[in-house]
Amino acid sequence: MDENKLEEELKKMWEETPVSHSDSEKETSWEQFQAKTFPSKERKLKPWMYYAAAAAILIFGFIGTRVFNTDNPLQVDNFVASTVIENPTSKVKSVFLPDSSVVELSPNSKIKYVSNFVANRKIEVEGSAYFKVKKDKKHPFQVFCKETTTTVLGTSFSVNGSTDKEVVVELFEGSVQMNVKDQKENWILKPGEKFTYSNKIVAVTDFNRFVDFENEKLVVLSTYIETNYGYKMILPKEFDTQRITLRINKKENLKTIIQLISEMYNLNFEVNEEIKQITFQ
Repeated sequence: MDENKLEEELKKMWEETPVSHSDSEKETSWEQFQAKTFPSKERKLKPWMYYAAAAAILIFGFIGTRVFNTDNPLQVDNFVASTVIENPTSKVKSVFLPDSSVVELSPNSKIKYVSNFVANRKIEVEGSAYFKVKKDKKHPFQVFCKETTTTVLGTSFSVNGSTDKEVVVELFEGSVQMNVKDQKENWILKPGEKFTYSNKIVAVTDFNRFVDFENEKLVVLSTYIETNYGYKMILPKEFDTQRITLRINKKENLKTIIQLISEMYNLNFEVNEEIKQITFQ
């Protein structure tokens, strides 16, 4: 795909109006929740069934060194990184990029990018990182991993190249375009599709991007939050037997989940970052 055609495709995908998931009551209810509740705290919703959609989130776990050409977004050429950020600690490190995107850099990991990153959003990652990317129609966000190039056309996906043999990209929301070095073909993924590149072979398959809680006790959700986000959730005793039906994206932002619970049950909450605890009351 030449540069002009790529630009047209990017513009089309970025400006495309998302189609509602009418076949899923859970997803429809989240759209209503997102549109009507988050802009205003005054509206109270019944604790029923919601779908928590992901924010603009990307997760990358890969190893390797590449250099980028600022003229052609799909080519790797002579490039010298002006900014290198490392995380030699044992804890996740939050990094704010010049374009207002946020990176949660995993232990023993590193990111590299150029000084004009706002206009040239190409980033190199060694190790693993979790990205919340700011949308920008004119400047697509790109990740180079081994022989693959992932171009962000939408919102939320993961890239994992931490093994020597393959690269795996899973799309949660929006769209991404995949390209492989020395191959003319490109692949545009739909939400719920997984791209695997191994031994020069590409495979696109489906995967489950949601976690469902079907009439589960709130303690089950509390355990899930503690296991996956590292925060302990404290609820009033009268909620010990309370049950919940909920669908969330596996890569959902914790703040969104907590806000959702607060609105569903009309509870206030307080987050203690020092001891990683969320208290509802």
